[in-house]
Amino acid sequence: MTTANFVMGDTLASSFLLAVILGILFGISFGMIEYYLENRFFRRKSLGRVMILKAILSLIVSLMLFYIIRYVLFVRFIAPVVNLSNIRLNDESWRYIFYLFLIQTSFMNIIISFINQMNKKFGPGILLPLLLGKYRNPREEERIFMFMDLQSSTTIAESLGHIKYSAFIQESFMDINDVVPKFRAEIYQYVGDEIVISWTVSEGLRESSCIAFYFACEAQFNKKAIDYTNEYGIVPKFKAGLHLGKVTAVEIGEIKRDIAYHGDTLNTAARIQSVCNDHGKYLLASKEMIDCAKVTKQYVVQSMGEVLLKGKRNLVEIMSIEQC
Repeated sequence: MTTANFVMGDTLASSFLLAVILGILFGISFGMIEYYLENRFFRRKSLGRVMILKAILSLIVSLMLFYIIRYVLFVRFIAPVVNLSNIRLNDESWRYIFYLFLIQTSFMNIIISFINQMNKKFGPGILLPLLLGKYRNPREEERIFMFMDLQSSTTIAESLGHIKYSAFIQESFMDINDVVPKFRAEIYQYVGDEIVISWTVSEGLRESSCIAFYFACEAQFNKKAIDYTNEYGIVPKFKAGLHLGKVTAVEIGEIKRDIAYHGDTLNTAARIQSVCNDHGKYLLASKEMIDCAKVTKQYVVQSMGEVLLKGKRNLVEIMSIEQC
């Protein structure tokens, strides 16, 4: 093998090594920046503006990292340690490394953006089952559902007007969204001023996450009470109904696809939430739910008796849940 071939092979190896190092550094730095901006800045921007800002930010970070790698890290650290000091990387070689790096980062950005958008559309953990066709045919699952509805929504809407009321609902749902990941919850759907939350049974029962979630939302609203009062004159308060049981999950729609759950479990959870006002309580659950949850001493559970929920043939015992 000729000397030229050795040099070319070493150059390609070093180019690949540098591209990998650039990719790793870019992934770490851009991931941290995006996580911060996603929570602090991007959440209120339009999708088009977010995409443009991310593209510009990605280019800036790429150029900065490439400059650092070429003029600082490579000369002082990488070449001596990896024994590449005998390799001559001219401007053409560095251009090759830079193009390779741009292709790599662009490809990864497309994949990451696609995954992020799918997670925002269907919720985390749903993309892979969709790609594998898990829900193409109806399948039975056991899940926990919580129906959360804004208390006194009609009165609030009349006082705020429909534009400001929509902003109020948007703000409330955003704060609930901030709490969702901490309790391994999934947002099933939004219906007007109501939001439906779901858990797998194992996730929802772990440390009573499905119950703790509701009070975490209350804490989130209270933490921002001054902001809500200054902007809208009221702090949001939600009433909720909680139940668990078997449901059927299936992928529906062609033009607009979604995952739908069907079954008596959802109807029961919705009906439990609808009688909160009748009992003067904000969080009600079925006794079946409470028996499975093994509620800790930090909550006060009280039976509201057996009630005949709308659309149900049999009586259902419901329980109120409050914090100590």
